[in-house]
Amino acid sequence: MGLSVIGSIFNITGIAINRYCYICHSLKYDKFYSDKNALFYVVLIWVLTFVAIVPNLFVGSLQYDARIYSCTFSQSVSSAYTIAVVFFHFMLPIAIVTFCYLRIWILVIQVRRRVKPDNKPKLKPHDLRNFITMFVVFVLFAVCWAPLNLIGLAVAVDPETITPRIPEWLFVFSYYMAYFNSCLNAIIYGLLNQNFRREYKRIIVTICTARVFFQDSSNDAVDRMKSKPSPLITNNNLVKVDSV
Repeated sequence: MGLSVIGSIFNITGIAINRYCYICHSLKYDKFYSDKNALFYVVLIWVLTFVAIVPNLFVGSLQYDARIYSCTFSQSVSSAYTIAVVFFHFMLPIAIVTFCYLRIWILVIQVRRRVKPDNKPKLKPHDLRNFITMFVVFVLFAVCWAPLNLIGLAVAVDPETITPRIPEWLFVFSYYMAYFNSCLNAIIYGLLNQNFRREYKRIIVTICTARVFFQDSSNDAVDRMKSKPSPLITNNNLVKVDSV
């Protein structure tokens, strides 16, 4: 669970940096993101993800929480570690992604107002659509994960005083709101990306067509079984009966 959570935010950060380089520094993009470099970036993201969860094994912050019936990160075990988690796993990535997308939005506004210098490549429509999709994904991630991280930050400041004052329903709501974010990504991709909509439609049509095909095939088989003559009245059997 920790790998999925931390991997999500690190990948969102990596994608934001990629979009920033592709749109705002397109002339140098091929150099920054060659096949070799791109593979290195992907491996680096997942190495950092694995490294980020290792301290949990030594701090003892993974505990069973009766409020959510699950083993999860305990915010009250170590104040310093909780603050570090909120900073490196949420606040810093959010700041980087915000900077990248703000720079892209500035470029988009310049393009639409036609004040961008002519010596730079123009922003293509599909690049803008892809950027908007990833921007919405980022905003939803920030909104869904902000309550849980803010609660963790408040608990880290004064665990003995703040922890009893946080209502159980608020923590449970923030917890499930954070993990509900994963359910939203497929919906966002489907709504904002034409390729995803086309593939969704193709998959649904394929499933429905296959179901109808199998139903027709099974019905034909039943009809053939019903129309098949009884073994007692076949020609072969008639010959055998006559011979007897």
